[in-house]
Amino acid sequence: MFTIREVKTANGILQYRRESLTGIACRISPGRKKRHINVREKPLYEGNGCPFCPDAVHTATPTFDNGSRVCRGETVTFPNLYPYAEWHTVTVITRDHAVEQFTKRQLHDAFSGTIEALMRHDGYASINWNYLPTAGASMVHPHLQGLSDQQPPYLAGRYISAGHRYLLRHGRTYWEDLREREGSSERFLFGDEICWSASPVPLGEREVRGLLPVSSPGETEAYLEPLADGILRTIELYRQLGTHAFNVALFFDRPGSRRGFRAFCSIISRINPNDLSLCDTSFMERLYLEPIILTLPEELARCYREKSRVP
Repeated sequence: MFTIREVKTANGILQYRRESLTGIACRISPGRKKRHINVREKPLYEGNGCPFCPDAVHTATPTFDNGSRVCRGETVTFPNLYPYAEWHTVTVITRDHAVEQFTKRQLHDAFSGTIEALMRHDGYASINWNYLPTAGASMVHPHLQGLSDQQPPYLAGRYISAGHRYLLRHGRTYWEDLREREGSSERFLFGDEICWSASPVPLGEREVRGLLPVSSPGETEAYLEPLADGILRTIELYRQLGTHAFNVALFFDRPGSRRGFRAFCSIISRINPNDLSLCDTSFMERLYLEPIILTLPEELARCYREKSRVP
């Protein structure tokens, strides 16, 4: 009825579970419970003790196997200590702990560093961003997350397989046709090298999608300037409309693939942060359509059995 694929990580295990009938999938990372992200221990926006701040990032964060981290300008990239992918990196975007305005250079360097780290794993890659706790960020300090797996994320996988069928049927890519249609539609926002438009079938509030003319991370360096510009313009739009929190996911095909897929960047706005809120959904749930779970179902059942024996 369902399948389980298990990967060992530095902090335990990571399970990929998929329902056989529907293909609905989730990832279970029990080790992430060690972070105690469901316990409020200190004011949310204080930088005291933050491992991503400049006085700690080079000592409190792990390194790659060769003992290094990837540094670009003020950005620093390193492995995620609590991964939920076979290859999972974190890129600290800024030296400042709390940031209102990002620069094009900061985003360019952050994406560049993440791409370099992702190129070390031959899988289906993505670059992701949860900004502020109401968008699922467990760390306020701005950071990207790079993921790469032997299987594509659920959403990207649907597009990759359906897009390949489209190519075989029509002799042209779905993305070429989509770019042409959206570029001349009432949903078009801006962009030439990257076409940015309001998604016609949004996965979240005010979803904006940027269509890139490449498919894999290694081809993306030449488009980092318009990518950073498009994200910043979308963030500014959200702020003009009254929201500050957001999620970003940039999906790629596997390097060397010839199935007609083109990378796309999806951005959605989230509710505004307040002193009492920490959302339990992030880019994984909202843009991958794959929830990250902390508790194994078997553990939950065992817990129930143990509790039910207590008078």
